[in-house]
Amino acid sequence: MTIRDMGRLLRAGKTSSVELAETALHEAETTGKELNAFITIDRDGALRLAGERDRELAAGMDRGPLHGIPTAHKDLFYTRGLRTTGGSLVFRDFVPEYDGAAVHKLLMAGAVSIGKTNLHELAYGVTSKNQHYGFVHNARQRDRIPGGSSGGSATAIAAGILAFSLGTDTGGSIRIPSSYCGVTGIKPTYGRVSRYGVLPLSASFDHVGPLGSRVEDCALVLNAIAGHDPNDPSSSREPVSDYTPRPEKRLDGLKIGVAKNFFFENVESDVGKAVRSAIQTMERLGGQAIEVDVPDPGAINAIHRVIQMADVSALYVNETDPARFGANAWNLLEQGRLILGTEYVNAQRLRSLIRRDFNALWQQIHVLAVPTTPVTAPLITEETVRIGGVEEDTRMASTRFMRMANTMGDPALSMPCGKAANGMPIGLQLISRPFSEAFLLNLARTMEENL
Repeated sequence: MTIRDMGRLLRAGKTSSVELAETALHEAETTGKELNAFITIDRDGALRLAGERDRELAAGMDRGPLHGIPTAHKDLFYTRGLRTTGGSLVFRDFVPEYDGAAVHKLLMAGAVSIGKTNLHELAYGVTSKNQHYGFVHNARQRDRIPGGSSGGSATAIAAGILAFSLGTDTGGSIRIPSSYCGVTGIKPTYGRVSRYGVLPLSASFDHVGPLGSRVEDCALVLNAIAGHDPNDPSSSREPVSDYTPRPEKRLDGLKIGVAKNFFFENVESDVGKAVRSAIQTMERLGGQAIEVDVPDPGAINAIHRVIQMADVSALYVNETDPARFGANAWNLLEQGRLILGTEYVNAQRLRSLIRRDFNALWQQIHVLAVPTTPVTAPLITEETVRIGGVEEDTRMASTRFMRMANTMGDPALSMPCGKAANGMPIGLQLISRPFSEAFLLNLARTMEENL
């Protein structure tokens, strides 16, 4: 059920917040356990809070659309009195004394958290094959990865355990699992949502955002968590919109950027066809497709890797014991330690130059419509994927179309746009200019009704 579905039942007296929480907890403890979707389930805390929400509603206090709705937070978010592991042994005993900003805002909006979702260790990867807390499985086909790093959040939604969950996105960690699990997720503009009280990975790339069963679920959550936070120096003072989507019957005047370079190269045929079909749907509704050259995606990917790897290794510079990490995370930390200061500075300089190119691109088009990932969810056993007879590392393939939006800080949304022959969902990625989240959500909601 969506947030709206549960809210209608709740306000009609046909269910209660306690009953909604009990159902979500049961599913988390059964299906969720089979999927390894959760690291911590907070049964007592969830039922206690759900009872408070029912008493509030009975007394005439309605906190809004999220009142009494179950959720869970990726286990990077600080939760007061409840451990926050980051999917790592390094933080296995860390119990925060306060809630992260987004967690607190959801609490004030009436949401009821049932626990913490599993993820790729330290959010530093895309498979969610966590060596410490168990591999996360894709609810669509359990022998496949859910993507990452917000894999537990996405698969819990795909399994119908939750309508929404908090995630983070440093190099695609909201959008990749959204694509692989067939749910919707939005990475807002950098600074749109506070990062305060979130275990960091790469400070200038980290974004907080929602994953949801539908576009509107993401919008309702973004309404609750967006806005300036004085505790986060990178938090933007840009005014917050009402993100509730209002689908359009027509898309007249919409200029759709269709990438001539990079984004349709080396993609599975089913993926390319589904995304191009989605673009044709926009045209049928009145949009104008314009072929564009996307500013140097290859350079952007290189810039992102240099900055991110150096940032993460700097965070864990005092960690010298590989036994505290999974092999994948440790290897990446070791690689980051080899990056020179000159390489890091030059990457930041190039980043600033390419930002100008993107500013010019947004003068030509309203949205860039591209695949979220070049493949559907790989098998858990696969370390590489084969696209058109060429093998590519799973991590590199999954993140290939991701890093641009993180490097530039522009908003990007992934939504389902069809299924491949293997039955797995395909993701359409919509990218736009800074602080255009309301536009993206409206467009995605329109597409949701027409695909």
